Amino acid sequence: MRILLTGANGYIGTRLLAFLLKEGHEVVALARRPNSVRIPEGFEKQVTVLAADLLDKKSLEIVPKDIDAAYYLVHSMARKYDDFEHLDQKAAQYFVEMLNTTNCKQVIYLTGLISGDSLSKHLRSRLEVETILKTANCPLTSLRAGIIIGSGSASFEIIRDLVEKLPIMVTPKWVLSRCQPIAVRDVIDYLIKVLGHKDCLGQTFDIGGPDVLTYEDMLLGYARIRKLVRLILPIPVLTPRLSSYWLILITSTNYFLARSLIESVKNDAICTENRIHSIIPKKCMNYQEGLKQALDKIAADQVLSTWKDSWTSSDLGELTAHDVEVPKHGCLSMGVSTPFRAHPEEVFERVQQLGDKKGWCYMNWAWRYRGFFDRAIGGVGMRKGRRSQKELKPGDVVDFWRVLHVDKKKYRLVLLAEMKVPGDAWLEFKIEQTEKGYALVQTAIFRPKGVLGRIYWYIFYPVHLIMFPGMSRKLIKGLT
Repeated sequence: MRILLTGANGYIGTRLLAFLLKEGHEVVALARRPNSVRIPEGFEKQVTVLAADLLDKKSLEIVPKDIDAAYYLVHSMARKYDDFEHLDQKAAQYFVEMLNTTNCKQVIYLTGLISGDSLSKHLRSRLEVETILKTANCPLTSLRAGIIIGSGSASFEIIRDLVEKLPIMVTPKWVLSRCQPIAVRDVIDYLIKVLGHKDCLGQTFDIGGPDVLTYEDMLLGYARIRKLVRLILPIPVLTPRLSSYWLILITSTNYFLARSLIESVKNDAICTENRIHSIIPKKCMNYQEGLKQALDKIAADQVLSTWKDSWTSSDLGELTAHDVEVPKHGCLSMGVSTPFRAHPEEVFERVQQLGDKKGWCYMNWAWRYRGFFDRAIGGVGMRKGRRSQKELKPGDVVDFWRVLHVDKKKYRLVLLAEMKVPGDAWLEFKIEQTEKGYALVQTAIFRPKGVLGRIYWYIFYPVHLIMFPGMSRKLIKGLT
């Protein structure tokens, strides 16, 4: 089948893409930034990546007409809290209008569990999108899931951050709400198996794992696996806004995502029907099995995707692919060139391992202070870490940087700053051949916004004069 995949560079989309290709399908992947779509090695001929934005109706005209099915895996939950409902509806409407010009025979939508009438803003938006998708000429298959447990999922990362960092948790009363978590592998399995299934056309299904737990149960369940002793003290006085601030203080989530999640978990999120079990019989992993699988993937450095990979998880969500290219004019820059005689591949491997657990080689205390300050003023800070400790791919997050470009053959890496700065900042690493061997060239580029931007650059310029040469020396140390 020829399948249209929206959200192909997102948390679920990245994983689903790999499974669709292994099933032998041809995939047309839609993304605003085509180079951020991760195509599994050896499957390049089965994938067509198109640069399109669901909020730009004209850009969708490039979608081919001969598609057999489509997955709708996009949402605006991590964007600004006040406008994501409008954006969700607009994207869904443009998608339906585009879809009606094709030969598509099925739309598959992954959404949230609806287990009551008092819906949060996030779940209400998801339900409105579902209603819009039902107006398409082809039948809709909706899969409603609650908490998704998997390496890199937002829910799992929040649970892990809270339990790992806090021996005593003073929590809002929502920790006593019930939910039905499902492992991400089971979600992917359902998404694959409903494809083309005649009994699933025009149907809406709740999907969940075998366990019905409170959020307190989930936190303590994680603690048991990690052999940690944790105490949870629920209190009734924390409002959704205060709860959101509490989450962003401890975890790597941003305010808009935290606010949406908090408002969604104030009600129970459990399956109200189980019809899918008779149509697609399968045994889903329980909560403990899902946790163990996620932790095993992290330990083996095999995390395929994370929620942080989405550009909407940062303030960069509104930028286009053109906007994030390294500019050539109107910028301030400083560069450091450090010669070495080792094989360039060895040095570039070290460059790719910067950040998170290994730090930034030199003056790590300064990097941590900058991350703390950024978090204090509402930025992402350095808590995002990185998906893999060994390799980088376009779209990956490295602390408060976003990977724009990585070329392992030409030894070039370009990072875009997600931290709050009065301007735009890039950090480029590349290896150049010289008469005597090679040189690691590190360049910081800054496009200031007004006078404040220029003041910022010159205040930190002396620090950079010390920091960047030190980084370069450390990166090649022992290899020269």
